[in-house]
Amino acid sequence: MKRSKINKEIETAKKLIESIGFKLPPFAFWTLKDWAQKGHEVDEIVENMLGWDVTDYGCGHFDTTGLLLFTIRNGNSRKKEKYPKTYAEKLMVCKENQVAPMHFHWKKKEDIINRGGGNLVIVLFRSTLDEKLSNESLYASVDGVLKEFKPGQEIILKPGESIFLEPFIYHSFYTQKGSGPVVIGEVSQVNDDENDNCFLDSIGRFPTIEEDEKPLHLLCTEYTKWINIHS
Repeated sequence: MKRSKINKEIETAKKLIESIGFKLPPFAFWTLKDWAQKGHEVDEIVENMLGWDVTDYGCGHFDTTGLLLFTIRNGNSRKKEKYPKTYAEKLMVCKENQVAPMHFHWKKKEDIINRGGGNLVIVLFRSTLDEKLSNESLYASVDGVLKEFKPGQEIILKPGESIFLEPFIYHSFYTQKGSGPVVIGEVSQVNDDENDNCFLDSIGRFPTIEEDEKPLHLLCTEYTKWINIHS
C-alpha cells in the first residue's frame, strides 16, 4: 500500500469515528514529532501493538479486500507479568464494497459489535479438523440470545448489535450494500495478530508499504522502525 493511501484512510476513519461520538485515546493523534519525544513510558503501546493498523492483507486491493483497525487496549500473552491485562479492545472501519477475509482464531474469544454507521454483515462457518469450512450448522450468541445459523448464512448486525464468537469459528464481514461504512467494535481476550489468525486462503496480515509521503500517524507495526526507544 502507498503511504498516501494509508494516511487518507486514517484521516477518513478519524472523522467517521468522531461522527458516531466515539473518542479515541490521545496516542491515536501522535505525530512523528510526538513519537520522537517518547521513551520507555510508552512500552505498553509499542510492545502490545496498540494504535493504527491499516491492511490490504497483502492483496494490493484495499478498497475491496482490507480493513482499518485501531487497538485501544491489549494485554500480552508472552509478557503476562509486565502486562497483566487479559483482554483487548479494538475499533475497525469497514468501507462499502470492502471485505475482511474469512479467518478464525485458535485462542481468542471475541465480541464483534456494530458501534455505528451502516449495517454489518457477518458470515460464519465452523472449522473442520483440517481447518477447512464445515457444512455443519453452528450456534452463536447475539446480544445474549443463543441462535442457530446455517453454514455461510448472512447475519446482519445493525448499530448497537453484537455477536460472540468462539475460537475455530470462521468469520468474514462486510458492509451491507447501500448502508454506508461501519464502525465495528471488538472486545476480546488478549489479541495476538502475529500468531493467532488462521486465514482460509493464503494471505498476509500486514501490508507492504510504499513510502510516497511521510506517515500521518505510525502504524502499530512500525514503532521500532521509526523511533529508537529501546536502545
